Amino acid sequence: MYIFFGDIMKRSKKRLKRIILFITIIISMIYSYKYLDNKNIEIDNKEVVEMVINNTFKQNSILDKILSFNKENQILLLKESFDNVVSEKPSGNPIIYIYNSHPTERYMHSNIGEFSIDPTVIMNNYILEDIFNKKGYLTLVEEGSVTEILNNNNWNYASSYKASRILMETAKKNNPSLEYFIDVHRDSLSKDKTTITIGDKDYAKMIFLLGLENPKYEDNLVFMERINNKIDSYYPGLSKGIYKKGGAGVNGVYNQDFSSKTILIEVGGEENTTTEVLNSAIAFSRCFLEVLDEESN
Repeated sequence: MYIFFGDIMKRSKKRLKRIILFITIIISMIYSYKYLDNKNIEIDNKEVVEMVINNTFKQNSILDKILSFNKENQILLLKESFDNVVSEKPSGNPIIYIYNSHPTERYMHSNIGEFSIDPTVIMNNYILEDIFNKKGYLTLVEEGSVTEILNNNNWNYASSYKASRILMETAKKNNPSLEYFIDVHRDSLSKDKTTITIGDKDYAKMIFLLGLENPKYEDNLVFMERINNKIDSYYPGLSKGIYKKGGAGVNGVYNQDFSSKTILIEVGGEENTTTEVLNSAIAFSRCFLEVLDEESN
């Protein structure tokens, strides 16, 4: 009888240990999920996860860069590599400057596994930077905060271009070699107006914005048209063209008086996915770089 009850007790202890282990695993999974969710690590799919794990910059890993920007819910993604690209940043001084006058503009929020995805327009900056650098055009992405400048000066949202102008002027002062300036935004239209399928890929439509209050806007227009024409040639329907804005109630300049090579481009809308935006950023970079190649030749 004693042996019988002793055997039951041993089995009960084993079951108890298994139950405790199972509960521990569940608690650990819940904690891990909440931790990652709070970190707001923004990753779109398994391919991007693999790129985050397998790819590194010369000085900082992509994962480090993702974590360092999560404070402002930014997304950093890398994209499929071009053929025959260099593995390191080109030497020399930067000639391309990428920034966001409206850095808080977001794309569609979604979830995958333990990751919470909350992408903003800033993800375009790092996609373009990586492509441009690998193609030999050293690029500077603005790390300063437009929001901080607005808050420090008690400026409202309408003063965003005045805030980004401060960053542009500082960047140019510190890097006189800068020639091309790209302000990346996002549209606010519904997805049916901001999405297109070309071949077997879905893209976020893009549109260029031209300020007519810039007295030399014709020079900016010529540059935008060259890029837009190439987009129309390679990706028919991807670009919605060049939208000219001027008159009362609008900014009308958009810092395009800073340089004849300053462009404002809107990529996708708030309902577009990171994959759609990713495809469009790659498409834009191809056309933009062709224009630069022509100019350098």
